[in-house]
Amino acid sequence: MELPFQISEILERLERSGYDAFVVGGCVRDALMGNQPHDYDITTSALPNETERVFSDCSVIETGIKHGTVTVLYKGQSIEITTFRVDGEYADGRHPSSVTFSRNIKDDLSRRDFTMNGIAYNPKIGLIDPFGGENDIKSRTIRCIGEPELRFSEDALRILRALRFSSVLGFTIEERTAETIASHRSDLHKVSAERIFSELKRLLCGMDIKRVMLEYPKVFAEILPPLEEQVGYDQGSRYHDSTLYEHTVRAVEVVPAEPALRLAMLFHDMGKPRCRTVGEDGECHYYGHAGISAELADEFLRMLKCDNALRERVCAVIKYHDTPADPSRRIVKRRLSQYGADLFRDIMYAQIADGTAQSELGKTRAENARKCLETAEDIIAAQPCLTLKELAVSGKDLRGIVPPSPLMGKILSELLGEVIEETLPNEKNVLLKRVKELLNAKNIQI
Repeated sequence: MELPFQISEILERLERSGYDAFVVGGCVRDALMGNQPHDYDITTSALPNETERVFSDCSVIETGIKHGTVTVLYKGQSIEITTFRVDGEYADGRHPSSVTFSRNIKDDLSRRDFTMNGIAYNPKIGLIDPFGGENDIKSRTIRCIGEPELRFSEDALRILRALRFSSVLGFTIEERTAETIASHRSDLHKVSAERIFSELKRLLCGMDIKRVMLEYPKVFAEILPPLEEQVGYDQGSRYHDSTLYEHTVRAVEVVPAEPALRLAMLFHDMGKPRCRTVGEDGECHYYGHAGISAELADEFLRMLKCDNALRERVCAVIKYHDTPADPSRRIVKRRLSQYGADLFRDIMYAQIADGTAQSELGKTRAENARKCLETAEDIIAAQPCLTLKELAVSGKDLRGIVPPSPLMGKILSELLGEVIEETLPNEKNVLLKRVKELLNAKNIQI
């Protein structure tokens, strides 16, 4: 591993003071996979107060002193240094009730979740890999350190971490580990909503999300119970050649790997079972399912402590994902004005994914959405007037012509509509003339 100079110097300082020190966990895993680590965790035989003495010339913050962690501000970088430790009993299924410090790196590695994360590295010693993590990385396997039952009973969040690593890295989960995930999935209720949601977002954006969702539907249903009804659900429509859950999975995979879009496709058809009707021809219909799905998304995202901006974005995409995609320039301009460019793009991406995940009959819808995107990009490139802010006149310009009243807002909206429809140029003199025409014609009343 080629370590940043700050990391190398910290390891050397600790060693010169008589302590063992290693980089550990994800940074070692990433390096063994040929990827550049984003951050580095250091573990050492030095006790927290001993670490503080070694770095007495630096700013040291006792960020997690109870669990042996201090943060050293070293040459412009904040670096966490944690003492080798052995965790006590996990009474709440999430946090150790006590921590015992150790002088042995293997004790520290043995408490970690998966073999690929239980590897330490020191430039002078090389790898410390007591559980075969390097071989599991080579074989692209996720395997618990020690007994899976113990690892998952200690911390149920590891269930989602395993699925997240499988999705993001494309690794398969070893059989015993997978079986224990299935049997312990109900323990996820012990984990805070914030932690679940943090893992879920990253999991959904993985390159192998389709395989993981198909292999572990009951785990996803543990987090979002309405998904359980989707498994095996026959949609009864010629526009669909798969179950509702399979359709959802395919749509999640197709949409760009961004949290808002992946979450939107996860929820986009959740309301279907609640509004199913059967026509005279035996065909099933789901009128209003987009609105119901958006309501369910809002409910569950609030429960998962999703931030307001992301929740609102996800719900908006779901609400409009079933709106017919008309690629005509006039309609696209209206939609851009209504939604804004970013939300319009997201809705079109959702429609492309939804149509692609349907039967051949649904592919036309996906193609129309692609055409809408192309039209929208042409329109946006021309920098047209799409909002009141971009209109060449404002309420200030209408003073003296229109009395202060709701009438002023109505006239501005009328002007914007005509500019969007391209029946009126966005030029101040022309717009002011049109204001007088509207007043004279009395087309708009207070």
